[in-house]
Amino acid sequence: MAVRTGASGPALALLLNATVWGLAWLPFKALQARGLHPVWATAFVYVLALAALLAWRPQGARALARHPRLWGLAAAAGLTNVCFNWAITAGDVVRVTLLFYLMPVWSIGLAWLLVGERPTRAALGRLGLALAGVVLVLWRPGSAWPLPQGAADWLALAGGFCFALTNALVRRWRDTPEDGRALAMFCGGLAMAGALALAGTAGPLPALSVGWLPWVAVLAAGFLGGNLALQYGAARLKAQVTALLMLSEVVIATGSSFALGAAHPAPVVWLGGALIMLTAVLAVRQ
Repeated sequence: MAVRTGASGPALALLLNATVWGLAWLPFKALQARGLHPVWATAFVYVLALAALLAWRPQGARALARHPRLWGLAAAAGLTNVCFNWAITAGDVVRVTLLFYLMPVWSIGLAWLLVGERPTRAALGRLGLALAGVVLVLWRPGSAWPLPQGAADWLALAGGFCFALTNALVRRWRDTPEDGRALAMFCGGLAMAGALALAGTAGPLPALSVGWLPWVAVLAAGFLGGNLALQYGAARLKAQVTALLMLSEVVIATGSSFALGAAHPAPVVWLGGALIMLTAVLAVRQ
């Protein structure tokens, strides 16, 4: 699928967003090594990012106040971020990324429920292909059933579902102001991470440390820049091109983690991942 002439800027913006998320596992694992749980890290990151966004585009607060339904989008986007950040910190990066990108599977049911799009035969065929990939990724030697193995797998699956829900809600509420939607997503990241942290899932509030503050600042700048790049690129390219370029996050995450020794997938996982990626590409082309 070709990107139309003159679209190199938007395409590069989308690749920047994919790179930010594809390499996010590095700072999160560095923060964990310095004693900062990924849930607390997510909360601190979104404090900085939200403050910067409000200072730059304060009109987003008025848009969010006028459209309270966007708080549903905030909750879905916030859970997406918390689950993904926690999963890539706690588990094998390749395995987590592949399970997270089961979004096309969840999207079929959510689009039917929230947008009224009934699944076609092609969609059901992609669903079967993706589920075959999941079986291969989840299967472990000696295991009777290909079930999620540990918290990281469950978090990755939950994050992918929330990601699909976020996209479905954005489509359903596309008539709301863009500033309000962007602010809702950042508010959700802070609210969900903060609520889980205060509930005790991440241990007590850590003391400020010069060892992890630079990593938090880098993540906040990356998430804010990536979000703005996504909005810029997605507004100027066809939806199919946008979705296809976003899949480069999987390549960046798996390639970097494998090269740096943070993931050790078995051959069967690569095969399952290929089926999941094929499902995503077919969904984009459709």
